[in-house]
Amino acid sequence: MMALAWLVLLPAGALVARFYKVLPRQDFPAVTDSKAWWRAHLLLQYGGTALAAAGLWAAWDALDGAWNLSNPHAVLGLAVMGLCAMQVVSAWLRGTKGGPTDTHADPADPGTWRGDHFDMTRRRRLFEGWHKRGGYLAFLLAVPATWLGVGLIGLPGWVQALPLVSAAVFAAAYARLTRRRRRVDTWAAIWGPSPKLSQPEPRLGAATATARKGLSRAGSSLEPGAPGRRPSQPGRP
Repeated sequence: MMALAWLVLLPAGALVARFYKVLPRQDFPAVTDSKAWWRAHLLLQYGGTALAAAGLWAAWDALDGAWNLSNPHAVLGLAVMGLCAMQVVSAWLRGTKGGPTDTHADPADPGTWRGDHFDMTRRRRLFEGWHKRGGYLAFLLAVPATWLGVGLIGLPGWVQALPLVSAAVFAAAYARLTRRRRRVDTWAAIWGPSPKLSQPEPRLGAATATARKGLSRAGSSLEPGAPGRRPSQPGRP
């Protein structure tokens, strides 16, 4: 259970959130706010978290709650699950969304578009900084934890190599998608590139100018950063 969660589901969910906010055939930025990546991210992350929690419970039950904290596997495993729990809690506390399509917003009244994400408040920036870094750290620790755990069970050597294979596949996919410039900032993926972003992602082409004109018509109240501020590049994570 732990291996499936940490070597397949959770890394896949991270890749989806990182590189598929805009789908390959999506006419971005003319078409924004695809919900496909969000649904896939939730399914993979909550599914992986549930599976990991079940694995932790199984280990607790098998050991009658007697953790051996001198064992590196136990220490790493508990650290990973602690980070996992913090990821879930941080997601619950990320704040409001805002924007013209928010539940309580009037698309014709920019004054109703306020929200932590739309305005990129300090709360939202702290969430994004932690959520990404904490997730990557959890995966990095999960690889040796899983490797040690497989060794304790006494499975064949090729099975013990699977955590390393998973890490290599994840790293290769990450590098390839980065080279293909698949990263699009979450704010831009939902609402389109900001008029203040002076260097658009090259792959966006002429459509970026069209999106900027549309945002500019809404006036300065649309631009993110009323209380907060945006990153300087639309391609940043």
